[in-house]
Amino acid sequence: MPVSVEWYDDLDAVAADAGDTLDRAHQPWLYGRLDWFRLTREHVLPDAKLAILRIRSGEATAWLFLIESAPRRAAPLASWYTLRFAPVLHGDAAAALLPDLYRAAARRFDVLELRPLDAPTMPEGWRSFARRTSSNWTLETNGRNFATYWAERPARTRNTVLRRMKSHPVSIEIHRDFDPAAWADYEAVYAESWKPQEGSPAFLRALAAQEAAAGTLRLGIARGTGGRAVAAQFWLIERGIATIHKLAHRESAKSGSPGSLLSHAMFRAAIDGDQVARIDFGLGDEPYKVEWVDTPHPVWRVDAYRPASWRGAIGVAREVAGRLARPVRRG
Repeated sequence: MPVSVEWYDDLDAVAADAGDTLDRAHQPWLYGRLDWFRLTREHVLPDAKLAILRIRSGEATAWLFLIESAPRRAAPLASWYTLRFAPVLHGDAAAALLPDLYRAAARRFDVLELRPLDAPTMPEGWRSFARRTSSNWTLETNGRNFATYWAERPARTRNTVLRRMKSHPVSIEIHRDFDPAAWADYEAVYAESWKPQEGSPAFLRALAAQEAAAGTLRLGIARGTGGRAVAAQFWLIERGIATIHKLAHRESAKSGSPGSLLSHAMFRAAIDGDQVARIDFGLGDEPYKVEWVDTPHPVWRVDAYRPASWRGAIGVAREVAGRLARPVRRG
């Protein structure tokens, strides 16, 4: 069956071509939906030159959402908020289109960057180099209730929560609807936390409002003395998976461990209330994650080069030289 190839530099044109196949009903993961790419475009990469590739054969379609980062160079239409990146597929036979997808990309680009990836995918027809960049920590609930899960946590974590519940009690709110006042509390907590300055507060606010309308938002707020918000967490729960996107506590309230108290409540609500099958702690190797979840998965970046081009040949040479120059570990 013939394969059609199209490039788009406008998301409205993508929508017209895709119909509803890039909507929530057809795309199981957040990062493969047109709404996600629209938010990224509007709030994070408004000036980027879009280079969106679509190939189709019969009822099967594959998309690769890229930006042109430099002449003949492509990078993902992604940002620090993107926890997964991959070609977006529709149709039972869409995976079979991936070799054609990457061959089509090679006709326009000489250098291709893919990240963050669940696996070190090596695009066909390219000379590719993979490196691990981070970890994704998860927990499979395997039918456990919260009491069983909690009994399996490290004793230090359980004891800290128990002591702080007595010495620094907080009240907990978990918002499913978008509440502007609660979101303002989240932003205020984040601004006084240990976290770096937020890259695009408008992106997160728009995402929270969008997901509240879809029923997936779980915005947790912990309030201390006088009702002041001292910790906040932004979760999304969909298709049995709870994803922790953001969490923060005020540094001035750190001694009371409000973040741990809020995590205790959020995990309990997700496991016993929403009965999730998995909790996803996002990207990063922060030590505190092992207190709450138990399985790390490697996260990858792949840099791919078209060796027949001079840009690609230079890239390959640099990659090879860089690997040869690395010290060899002994012992």
